[in-house]
Amino acid sequence: MSSSSSSLNQLDTQPVGRIFLRYLIPSTIGMLLMAINIVADGIMVGNRLGAEALAGVGIAAPVYTLFFAISLWIGVGAATKYSMAMGAKDVKKAHEIFTHAIISIFFFTLLIGLTAFIFRNPLAYALGANSTTFPYVSDYLLVILLFGFIFTVENSFSVFVRNDGAPNLSMAGLIVTSVVNIVLNYIFLYIFDFGVSGAAFATIIASFLGMLVLVTHFFRKSNNLKLIRFSFNKKLFASIIVIGFPSFLSEVGISVFTISHNIAFERTAGTEGVAAFAILNYVHSVMLMLFLGMGGAIQPLISYYQGAGNRSRMKETMQKATWTVVVAGAVFFLIGQFAANPIVSIFGDFPQDVRDLASTGINLFFIAYLFTGTNFVMMTYYQSVGNVRMATWITASREIIVMLIFLLILPRLFGLNGIWLAIPASELVVFLGVFFYQRRVMKAL
Repeated sequence: MSSSSSSLNQLDTQPVGRIFLRYLIPSTIGMLLMAINIVADGIMVGNRLGAEALAGVGIAAPVYTLFFAISLWIGVGAATKYSMAMGAKDVKKAHEIFTHAIISIFFFTLLIGLTAFIFRNPLAYALGANSTTFPYVSDYLLVILLFGFIFTVENSFSVFVRNDGAPNLSMAGLIVTSVVNIVLNYIFLYIFDFGVSGAAFATIIASFLGMLVLVTHFFRKSNNLKLIRFSFNKKLFASIIVIGFPSFLSEVGISVFTISHNIAFERTAGTEGVAAFAILNYVHSVMLMLFLGMGGAIQPLISYYQGAGNRSRMKETMQKATWTVVVAGAVFFLIGQFAANPIVSIFGDFPQDVRDLASTGINLFFIAYLFTGTNFVMMTYYQSVGNVRMATWITASREIIVMLIFLLILPRLFGLNGIWLAIPASELVVFLGVFFYQRRVMKAL
């Protein structure tokens, strides 16, 4: 028996708490490093190029998010089916799923990037660029659209490596990506003065080197990931797309959140409002990545136990995950109340009105984190057991439908503060919806 098979079989035998920690710690550290990565971009762009460049990168960010979304759509959808197949001990099926995922990711993101590249100037204005921010948005898009397929393949592969019983190698790939990105950002921005396109190139090169680290998984005895001869299976691909859809929608929701808030702040407070939101959005990215790490830790476990039909281990894993995110959310909320000004000052020496706007935003926005973690974990659970309808409802509500409704209503009642409160209000509504749904499910059992 290979050591990877044995590492996956440990999911059946080791204590649930130990297994949960074995996946939680590297997953959360890996996502924290990705978040630090994103924030380092913001800090360096903000300090080196100023508030307008930071706003420009913030406006272009949804394109990066969309690429990331496609990689999660196919990557998480396929990895969920992969873990179910491994739980059911169907290794041949697992190989077919992995092959479909990697080849699909490469071709889809390459095609989308090249198509969008042709229309990049109208795209920049559609995302919310004005005459001041357009040059920065355009420079960033130029690089991301041409080479974005590199980080989509790297991200999907990272998800598979984690699902194949190697969460530490997945983390190592993220560490290399993060460290290289920060170093290259400094070199490209401060030494070579490449501007915003330098920050984008740093992201691409770092992702490529991170992928080289992940490729070493193929040379381990522990490897169950094998590329086989590709023959398109329409039914398999459709099921991957269906299961992965909530992950895609979650990232699309971040783009909707970013674009809608950029437009709302542009209309209400001009470039200062957009710059203040860009600061908040960088901090929000850190928190989302941490919650994504916590939620992502349970996906391989829940999918495996679903495939193996092990309900008791599934329930125990969910209890531990829920307590983890509840405590984390309370800590994040307190940080937002007591450390808003120091957080804002990290991103650069901005005018006082930008600083005040961003600090108030952090105070109000961080209320959301009392509910976000539980919503994330429950979405991951429903997706991992194949309840795509409920997973989709959570994602579509918290980041798109309910959020947009509150974004239309609350600013009329509370002005600028209403914009900041749209996400906390939507997270609360979804949290209550999940609570009552679960209570109904438990009564029916």
